[in-house]
Amino acid sequence: MTAPQPQTPCTRVLREALLAGTLASVLSAAALVWAGHREVRSTAAPLNAVGHWRWGNAAFRQYGFTGRHTALGYAIHHGASIWWSGIHAFAMTNNRCASHTVTIAGGSLATSAVAWVVDFNCIPKRLTPGFEHHLSRSALVGVYLLFAAGLALGAARSRRSTR
Repeated sequence: MTAPQPQTPCTRVLREALLAGTLASVLSAAALVWAGHREVRSTAAPLNAVGHWRWGNAAFRQYGFTGRHTALGYAIHHGASIWWSGIHAFAMTNNRCASHTVTIAGGSLATSAVAWVVDFNCIPKRLTPGFEHHLSRSALVGVYLLFAAGLALGAARSRRSTR
């Protein structure tokens, strides 16, 4: 039986992006569902709103779960989460302290903060997350904090398993 081959840096980044991005996506989507229920009495509206990339303003008016709006909204959210996780993993590739808890937490918070700035200040309105049309600023902060938590948990798990 041969020993497992060491992972290349690219493989490590992709693996971490998938794991941490998925955890970040699930936790932040849970925050979206909870905040949607609390603020607009619709658990689906914030996720549906993400689909405005494809469906335009009609996505903002969809309050129930639908395959067309909710599934697409979550798929876009999930893809964006993996994208940001990949950026985070790549940025940490050559950091000697990348496996330290404080470094992971700080990097995850920084990535989430950069995502906030880009999502709400740097891209065209048509490409914003969309859920900001339904949720308060404090709810958005919670969403991005849970995104950072998922990113940190996934990055820690990924880095622990590749040591």
